[in-house]
Amino acid sequence: MKKIGFIDFFLDEWHANNYPQWIKEISQGQMQVAYAFGLKDPESGLSNKEWCIKNNVEYLPSIEQVVDKSDYLIILSPDHPEYHEELSKIPLASGKRTYIDKTFAPDRATAIRLFEMAEKWNTPMFSSSALRFASEYRNIEKDGIEVINSWGPGRLDNYSIHQIEPIVSLMGDEAEKIMFTGTERFPALIIQFSNGRQATVAHSGWECPFHMAVNYESGKSKIINVQSDFFKMFMKELIDFFETGEVKVNSKETIAIITIIEYALKAAQKPFTWIDLPR
Repeated sequence: MKKIGFIDFFLDEWHANNYPQWIKEISQGQMQVAYAFGLKDPESGLSNKEWCIKNNVEYLPSIEQVVDKSDYLIILSPDHPEYHEELSKIPLASGKRTYIDKTFAPDRATAIRLFEMAEKWNTPMFSSSALRFASEYRNIEKDGIEVINSWGPGRLDNYSIHQIEPIVSLMGDEAEKIMFTGTERFPALIIQFSNGRQATVAHSGWECPFHMAVNYESGKSKIINVQSDFFKMFMKELIDFFETGEVKVNSKETIAIITIIEYALKAAQKPFTWIDLPR
């Protein structure tokens, strides 16, 4: 049995609470979360040690020990990407297959540094929103996409990745500029890609499903309403990555996604103004 180590800002959060059972189930017991470390205890909820007792995971007092004892590594902290670089330095120097949870990095510069670290130490690594792997996005024709209109729930800072990740997976990493067009309560974006292609992102309230219209130069359209269990589909890809070392997302796309999110937050301070994206 292969053993996975969790490294988190704090362990009592939704991803850490659900991943162990999914990993055990989908790997058919061939992998399990065996070790964990949390940088701090949460302000409410279980302490890191209490979380480990509840989940039958061995708490280790340092990142070094988790890295040393584990076969594979997962860096969590999904809502605190500003800690990913600190949490990832030792794992990315280990050569062990490492997954870094969404949102990958707080900004483009950090994202580039993380990939440079992984490359320096030959450490297989990727990051992704689980939405990328929803079955509804599979087999979508990418050639000839002119405009994508996307809707979804959540806040701009920590939920926009769930719309931007599928957009970039379909339109590529050549995003050129961005404009904020929404309000504080209902953020919205226009992203312009190479050759005049565009995508819109709308956060339409927590009850809004993930929904997308893909429009082609030919005049065809495809409507996508995500209803599949995309977290389980993501987990299958994650387990395959651990088994094979096959990286599931191109680093250029991940860097483009983080760049879009970073500049979306800047664009929110200057609504209806185009802001150029670095490339």
